Amino acid sequence: MERKLRKPKQASTQEYLRIQEIKDDVVVMKDGSLRGVLLVASVNFALKSDDEQIAVIQSYTQFLNALTFPLQIVIQSRKLNVDEYLNRLREVEKAQTNDLLKMQTAEYVQYIKELVEIADIMSKRFYVVVPFYPGENERTPAKFFGRFFQALSPTSIIHLKQKQFIDLRTELMKRIDYIIEGLSESGLKSVLLNTQSLIELYYNTYNPEVYSQEQLLDVSKIQID
Repeated sequence: MERKLRKPKQASTQEYLRIQEIKDDVVVMKDGSLRGVLLVASVNFALKSDDEQIAVIQSYTQFLNALTFPLQIVIQSRKLNVDEYLNRLREVEKAQTNDLLKMQTAEYVQYIKELVEIADIMSKRFYVVVPFYPGENERTPAKFFGRFFQALSPTSIIHLKQKQFIDLRTELMKRIDYIIEGLSESGLKSVLLNTQSLIELYYNTYNPEVYSQEQLLDVSKIQID
């Protein structure tokens, strides 16, 4: 009697990620640390006067020099997605009662569609990732080496208790408020990504092709029995 060989179970992508879960507008890592992600608006530096450029540089330099904790600055480039904009234009086209305007709207939709496809226009988004680690306020050698070995073994999962999570999140939010204020002084507006935005960001990062074809559900509308 022949024995059927069982195929080895393939590990999911999540097993290779350092993310444990996303909740309450923060990312919980497998080592017990938290991350907050800020979306930062860009400024047209080239259009500013020389004095304004110098002021921006000096303010940003002071902001970086005043930091007492690490930050991660991420620039994400993606092909410009104008589907939502084109859908709105098509609705305008349908509602047009003037035949000439209706035809011009249709031609404009086709022009934008072809322009994006031919020119391969890219959009850029800027993010600042703010971390906070358990016991970070306790600067002792034991705490330092504990974090060091956790960084070497990111797959070891540490489950945070709810009270511990709340305390860590509170400290993280203080740090995030400080970053938002510092960026604002440099003329950069920023906003903290909520849970839904974080899920979409990471899903799009690891599944860019799937994300462009499949829309995620709003987590606030998911019912759990």
